[in-house]
Order: sequence, then structure tokens, then C-alpha cells
Amino acid sequence: MSKNILVISSSPRVGGNSETLCDQFIRGAEMAGNRVEKIRLKDQKIGFCTGCGVCNDTHKCVQNDDMAQLLEKLVSADVIVIATPVYFYCVSAQLKVMIDRLCPRYTEIADKRFYLIATAAEDAAGTFDGTVAGFRGMLDCLPGAVEAGLILCGGVWKTGEVQSHSGMSEAFEAGYSIQ
Repeated sequence: MSKNILVISSSPRVGGNSETLCDQFIRGAEMAGNRVEKIRLKDQKIGFCTGCGVCNDTHKCVQNDDMAQLLEKLVSADVIVIATPVYFYCVSAQLKVMIDRLCPRYTEIADKRFYLIATAAEDAAGTFDGTVAGFRGMLDCLPGAVEAGLILCGGVWKTGEVQSHSGMSEAFEAGYSIQ
């Protein structure tokens, strides 16, 4: 049975390294017969959380932006792939804003499998520690969330450098393995 996969690319660069890995993941997932949709956060109008607390009671955000539609897609997906370039050892600002805005419906984003794709210019030990910790912190808040895989590619800064990284095949295989 095919899965409904949502891929969220938080790169500000179309065709950037993390987005290139998204495309490899998608290629594998589609070859395995899954339905895949990719959302580029850079193309969405998503304001930052204001901490007003209204969503605690209404389960709706007071902001009228693209996040309501993205929440619907997150709730409907079977598998969610989150991709980010690593900036200052953490997720991109675009991704952090999206994570903070999960609040109105986070309890409905339940029983999903999650993958993290991350790319960084640096390739030293610990480069991805903050990014992975943020990803896992998000998963800890989502009921029944399962970490299905981490695809971490260091040493890729300039657009296209990821093309020769082993992460390309890792991303394809991860997508292809979803049944």
C-alpha cells in the first residue's frame, strides 16, 4: 500500500544541497510507488509564533497565513521528511518558525514516521548535534512520532557539492525503502 509522503524543504536556495537530497528522496519514494508532495518553506507565508496562547483553546492560529494549509498536509501525511541546511549548528530559521507554529494541531500530527535531511558546510564531529537535538525535541512533542532516519551530509557548502556525497544514495534508498 502506497504512503502519503510530505517533504518539507527549508532551504532558502532552490536547488541547494538539502533540497537536492529532498529530490533524491522523492525519486526513490516515487519509484517505490508512494505519493509525494514537496513544500518549499521559502515559498510559504508563515509568520512567527507570537505566543498569544489562543490556539491552546481553539486549535487554530489567529494568524491568517499559509500555515493552516501546511498543518492540514502534516496531519494527512503518513511520512514526513524535514530538510534543512545547518546554520550555526542548528536548523534554518524557516524551519524553526514552522516548528513553533505546529502548536495549534501538534496532537493531531500523530503516529507519523519522520526523516531528517540536513546539510552543512562543516564536516567535523558534532556538526549536526544541535540540528538533530532540535529535530528530536520536535518529535518528543508529537504523539507516536517515530524517527525513521537521519541523512546528514557535511562538507557541502556551495550549491551542487552534495552531488558527489554518499548522502545522495542514502536519500534515494531511504525514500525507496518506504513501503
